[in-house]
Amino acid sequence: MDMLSKIANKGKLTLGLVFPLEAYHGPVATMKNQEKLAKRAEELGFKALWFRDVPFNDPSFGDAGQLYDPWVYMAHIMNHTHNIALGTGSIILPFRHPVHTAKSINSLQLLSKGRLIVGVASGDRAIEYPAFGKDVEHKSELFRDSFFYIQALQADFPYHSSTFYGSTNGGIDLLPKYKENTPILVTGHSGQSVDWIAKHSNGWLYYPRDFKTLRLIIQKWTEALDKYEKDWKPFMQSLYIDICHDPGTRPSPIHLGFRSGTEYLVAHLKSLESHGVSHVILNLKYGKRPADEIISEIGEMVLPHFQT
Repeated sequence: MDMLSKIANKGKLTLGLVFPLEAYHGPVATMKNQEKLAKRAEELGFKALWFRDVPFNDPSFGDAGQLYDPWVYMAHIMNHTHNIALGTGSIILPFRHPVHTAKSINSLQLLSKGRLIVGVASGDRAIEYPAFGKDVEHKSELFRDSFFYIQALQADFPYHSSTFYGSTNGGIDLLPKYKENTPILVTGHSGQSVDWIAKHSNGWLYYPRDFKTLRLIIQKWTEALDKYEKDWKPFMQSLYIDICHDPGTRPSPIHLGFRSGTEYLVAHLKSLESHGVSHVILNLKYGKRPADEIISEIGEMVLPHFQT
C-alpha cells in the first residue's frame, strides 16, 4: 500500500497537522517542542505531518511557516517519528530547480522508506518572484514546466527538454532513483485548469470554503476525473482551528476556519467527509490554548470518529 492510500480513501476522512505545531502571533513561530509534539501526533493516530515552503518572511502575508527549509526540516522530523506520512504543503515549483526538487524527493523517499506525499504549488506571494529572477506573469508555465521535468527525471538516463530549466540528452542520470510512484498533489489551481489537475496529479489540495462552494468544487473535480476516465483521486483541504475547553462551544469564525468545542469540530469534519473530502490538514496558528493540549484533545475526542 502506498502512502497516499494510507491517508486518503474514498468516503473516509483522516486528519493531519501542519507545522508549526503551535499558536503564534504575527508571522514568526517559536518552533519549540516540535519534535515532541510530532511524536505525540503519531502516537494518537494523526495520519500526516505537513511542511510548508515559505522562502521569505513577507510581513504583509502574516505567516512564515515552520521557518526551516521544508526538505531539511522534514528529514529532521522523519528521524523523530516512525510511520506517519510526511507531506509538503506545498513546494513552490517555480522557485526551485526541478533537478534539485526531484533529487530531494527521491532521497527522502528512500531515507524515510516511502513516507512522502508531495504537495506542489505555483506560489501565492508575487513579491517573492523577483528574488528568484522569475516573472510572476509566467508562473503557470513555470509550474507546468517544472512538474513535467520532475516526472521525466524518474526515468533512467532521461531525454527531456524544458522551456525554462534546461534539458537532458540521455547521457546523464539523476540518482538516487525511487522506483515507486511518489504522490504529487496540486495545491489550489496553481495557474492550471481543473481538467489539467485531474489528468496529471495524484490528488487536489484545496482551501476551506463554505459547503455550497465546496459542493461545486468537488462536482467539477469529479466531472474532470470522469472526463479523463481517471479512477477516484483524493480531494484534501486545510482548516484553521481554535479549540475551546468546553466541548459544546458553538463555532465562531476565524481566518480560514473557526473557534469551537470538539463537538462542533466532529460535526464539521463529518460534513466534510460526506461532501467527499478525504483528508483535512489542521492548522493551530490561531489557537488560544497550548498545542499539546489541543493535539491530545483532538486525538482523544475527535480522531476516534474518523478511524480507518
